[in-house]
Amino acid sequence: MPDQDAFIDAFARFLDRVVHDHERRTSSDPGELVRILDAHLGTPAADCSIVTEKLPPWRLVDADVVMESMADAAGRVLGLSVDRRQHDVSFRSIVAGRHGAAGIAPVDHVTMPIGPGEERRVVSRGLRLLTWAGEPVAVLQSAADPEWNRQEATLEVVGARPATVDAFLAEVRRRMTADSVLRGQVMTFRPHGFESMLGGVAFVERPSVARDDVVLPDGAFERLEQHVLALGVHREALLAAGQHLKRGVLLYGPPGTGKTHTVRHLVGAAAGTTVLMLSGNSLGAVREAASIARVLEPAIVVLEDCDLIAEDRDMMGSPDSLLFELLEALDGLDGDADVAFLLTTNRPDLLEQALAQRPGRIDLAIEVPRPDAAARRRLFALYARSLDLSDAAVDAAADRAEGVTASFAKELVRRTVLAAAVEGVPVADRHLEEALDELLGDRESFTRSLLASGPATHEDEALGPRRRGEVGESWLDEEGNSHVVLGGD
Repeated sequence: MPDQDAFIDAFARFLDRVVHDHERRTSSDPGELVRILDAHLGTPAADCSIVTEKLPPWRLVDADVVMESMADAAGRVLGLSVDRRQHDVSFRSIVAGRHGAAGIAPVDHVTMPIGPGEERRVVSRGLRLLTWAGEPVAVLQSAADPEWNRQEATLEVVGARPATVDAFLAEVRRRMTADSVLRGQVMTFRPHGFESMLGGVAFVERPSVARDDVVLPDGAFERLEQHVLALGVHREALLAAGQHLKRGVLLYGPPGTGKTHTVRHLVGAAAGTTVLMLSGNSLGAVREAASIARVLEPAIVVLEDCDLIAEDRDMMGSPDSLLFELLEALDGLDGDADVAFLLTTNRPDLLEQALAQRPGRIDLAIEVPRPDAAARRRLFALYARSLDLSDAAVDAAADRAEGVTASFAKELVRRTVLAAAVEGVPVADRHLEEALDELLGDRESFTRSLLASGPATHEDEALGPRRRGEVGESWLDEEGNSHVVLGGD
């Protein structure tokens, strides 16, 4: 059968070529890079054990900082002349000659942020040769590359003695935690394409909101600061008494009442504390945020509008809801973790009972209600403090604007300034009065709705238990549920 014989001959030649190429690669010189590596280690690298440390992408910059700090004067970094598209490149494959003779090339770098407006040039693929504890060590440092299915950064460490490699990696881990560029920073999670990002982690400036600029019910602010900020100061005393540090705080109330403003004050006041701020799409990163918080404690994890992911499971209709990740994050940390979860919501009635019933998930809930007359006067005076308005006019406006929120007060002052600017005259009391008339008029009913301002509705009543008694007093409702009074109107 001529066709069959021709096929057999062609296949035999193909096999001969495969075997020949394999013998040529494995028997030829592995390349200058491997020769340098062998000389540095004082023994063939192929005979040494290799330990691979996998890292989240955001930890590569920490590893780079540590590697540079541990390098001795004679240490150096070599680039690899290996095609970056070969995603299976590793220490083992290089010393085995699977990619042909490995030569020396320029070191690959990538620019990574280390804070708001700050960047660092990081080795994305390079071979580090250094001496540690008197013994030679080599580290192949590689960045994650999702384009080629490399989801993690890696440090591949090789040394003549396994015990040295293990001790070296232990020291690397310790320094990466102690000296992380993320420690004490304020961060969020965003999709790719944003500036100041680090493997999905984006740095943001720490906000600055003065305590006097936050208006809360009497007694609420002090309890909030004590639970979020002061608790960590007494860490040792609490741990010695067997008490947990991990805590959960819930701020609830209608939109526009100042929950986010309060959060911004707490974040600004927590200088030196690592903060992870999640809202909208970034709420899906709660597991990653909790992991970072545990490593870089003391830390605060902020989840704004948490009802978006913590609604009752029956209402979500999805067994793999993000709610499970939230509950796992709240439950997964050890009690000695100095991590505060700070949650906000407009709809606490939608939160599942499991989120609030177990201590360590939510152990303090504070209502941020629509401001009463005294609080409105403080808010109006706060936003109008830079304007030449009389105290009497500001107080009168606050008294008229019953049922409005902080957002309404801020918009009122903006319209007051705009009205004076249009006339080309200084701001006067009449501009405030006219702006208030306009906002309270029938034509602005939808605007007031968007500012969450107006008469209390049945939905407002569902925002939480009706407060009774004095601040700190507890009571049981008709169904036997326990409530704590946090402040009055």
